[in-house]
Amino acid sequence: MTESAIHEILGGKVRLYQRKNSRFWQCSTFLEGKKRRASTKTDSLAQAKDFAEDWYLTLRNKRIRGELLSEKTFAQVADKFLQEYVVMTDGERNKDYVRGHKARLHNHLIPFFGEKGISQVNAGLVQDYRMYRLQGDPNYKPPSRSTMHHEIVTLRQVLKTAIRHGWLDALPDMSVPYRASNKVSHRGWFSPEEYKRLYTATRENIKKAGNSYHRGLAEQLHDKILFMANTGIRPDEANLLEYRDVEIVEDEASGQTILEIEVRGKRGVGYCKSMPSAVRPFERLVKRNEPEPTDRLFPHDHKKQFNRILNELGLKIDRQGNRRTLYSLRHSYISFRLLEGADIYQIAKNCRTSVEMIEKHYAVHLKNSLDATAINTRKPRR
Repeated sequence: MTESAIHEILGGKVRLYQRKNSRFWQCSTFLEGKKRRASTKTDSLAQAKDFAEDWYLTLRNKRIRGELLSEKTFAQVADKFLQEYVVMTDGERNKDYVRGHKARLHNHLIPFFGEKGISQVNAGLVQDYRMYRLQGDPNYKPPSRSTMHHEIVTLRQVLKTAIRHGWLDALPDMSVPYRASNKVSHRGWFSPEEYKRLYTATRENIKKAGNSYHRGLAEQLHDKILFMANTGIRPDEANLLEYRDVEIVEDEASGQTILEIEVRGKRGVGYCKSMPSAVRPFERLVKRNEPEPTDRLFPHDHKKQFNRILNELGLKIDRQGNRRTLYSLRHSYISFRLLEGADIYQIAKNCRTSVEMIEKHYAVHLKNSLDATAINTRKPRR
């Protein structure tokens, strides 16, 4: 539409005009590198001038407070991050891991940061977010340290996206203030004696099953424990395993019958070679379930049944106060291999983790990793 009858007020900072086929006056100004318009919703020029003056002063005050933004908002950068992340990590990251980023953004980060300009997301605002999450709603349990860590990781990924596109100069300091370096935690695991008690109890649990349905669940749990403790796969990886991902082979190097497993987890697709003791549980799974190649090995998570047995045995909490879960079977596998003197680099490759993680969380509490001859050496006396 064409404009006519243009009037300027406030020294030319604001223009008033009428569009063709509209009786209302419009006002416009230029602030923060952007032309801004509004309708006065009146056909009286005097009233339109009053409206335009108030409108301009409100915009100017917003600019002074940093609320008038011409830069990208956090929500816009977050959308850009998700677009890139889904495409760039296609097949390299587990879909649940990608969905986790989406959930953290939509449930927590965007509601808090969304309307802020990306340059406003500084160290102080990040700390405000931590306080908001830890004290925000008394009706909900505060998030765990691990949950907060994942949210900050997602936040960092969004800010890195802004840096790549030139919308932000540098990352703010997102470290947790007032806290010393965290104590290195030793992962909860089952000692060989505790592991024997566990699988003996799950075997007896099969005999106690009241009907065929519960017996089937008890058999699945027993074989899942043996399978995980002899492969070292993560619980989420075990839940995603299909029968076509597992193959019984004769290992040329060792001459043993083992399982070769194609693992799909948080780091995409990886490979695992099992201990020989994993073969028999897998054979029982095949015989019992008569599966299709695309069927899941473990369609149930068995958490309640597993926790009940741990509580009955008094094994739910270890001596360091760690709560044992199905994940502890992976920790036990790694610890057992270290106790047997296996090469730590090969363990890391087989478990799809790093040597640093194993040294930090596992090897540090195994007495067999200490060489007494090196520790107790003495200089010869004269």
